[in-house]
Amino acid sequence: MAELTDAELRKELVALGYRPGPITATTRKVYVKKLGCLRAEVAAARRSGRGAPPSPGRAPARPQQASPSRQWSGFNFSPVGAARDTPKQQTDGKGKGLEYYFSQFLCLASFVLLLIFLGILVVKMIGSGWLDRREENFNLLPVDCDKRTDDFCQAKQKDIIMNILNELYNYLSVQAGNFECGNPENLKSKCIWVSEAKDHVVNITGSSSQKFEAALHWILNSNKDLGIWLKGRDLSEPVTKVEEVFCLESAHPQMGLGCRFRRAVVTAIMNLFLFFWSLITLWGILIFLRYRWRKMEEEEQAMYEMVKKIIAVVQDHYKEWERNLERYPYVGIFHVRDSLIPPQSRKKMKRVWERAVDFLASNESRIQTESHRVAGEDMLVWRWTQPSYVSDSEH
Repeated sequence: MAELTDAELRKELVALGYRPGPITATTRKVYVKKLGCLRAEVAAARRSGRGAPPSPGRAPARPQQASPSRQWSGFNFSPVGAARDTPKQQTDGKGKGLEYYFSQFLCLASFVLLLIFLGILVVKMIGSGWLDRREENFNLLPVDCDKRTDDFCQAKQKDIIMNILNELYNYLSVQAGNFECGNPENLKSKCIWVSEAKDHVVNITGSSSQKFEAALHWILNSNKDLGIWLKGRDLSEPVTKVEEVFCLESAHPQMGLGCRFRRAVVTAIMNLFLFFWSLITLWGILIFLRYRWRKMEEEEQAMYEMVKKIIAVVQDHYKEWERNLERYPYVGIFHVRDSLIPPQSRKKMKRVWERAVDFLASNESRIQTESHRVAGEDMLVWRWTQPSYVSDSEH
């Protein structure tokens, strides 16, 4: 039977009415021995004539006791039941071992998690009060700790001053923010009186007034911007002593989200208004300059036209004098003005006339400006100095 394969061995066992489990290298010898026992039983039954062999679908009705010859490797096998249940018992033993160790691990993990949860609960319940008691112990320093120079007292004193400064900064920033955001407390200004700020800080921190004054000294002696301004009665003069401090003001107001949004919107609108106002002002200046330049060009053109007319009048007067049609070779300046500009336009054309007179005096060599007594008065006159034949040749 040793030469049988696993499939053939299983087929023989099933044919003899036994259903084997998995056939492996460990269980093969057991099933081979079981096959030999079943064959021996079948042969003995045939010789004694007690009946036919058991059918393939029916197992023996009653178990049989194991004999010493059927013991192998320390295991007792019954004729049918013992050998049938051995592999299943081994498999069940392994499964039960894994389940046992896994359940033990879960119990241990649950216990550890319970301890962690209880620890967190204890810290949450008594941890805060314990820390507060530690801070109270920090504040309850010895009376002469201010005079000591040891590291413990100096460190604790610094912690107390920092706590006072922190509370003072928060109080002033909140008050300044309330003042900027509608002033619900009807504050007169953002600068809080030093007595009011001291009462608040001493009440919150439990420190003494001397500690508060020490904090103010620290602010005065510090070169850093702490966000707290110390101001005296005269706001324009800087404070150099704690006794001169009249009020405290926060440099960084603490405002809510809605207040910040409103202030941002107002600031944006004001900036837009200033921008458009500046833009309109620049456009107005540009339009005015363009208008002014155009008027200056028109005035300059009118001045040149007036110069041409003056030259023509003076020249014609000189020609008439040469033909003995005029008494004098010169003509009065105001006489020329009155002949060229009508009375209703003389005020409007005053600047054009003055510029034309100045232009002739400095740029026209054919006309000479002289002063003559006419009708008993000194009068400025123009005289044409160019000979008449030159003028005729030009024509």
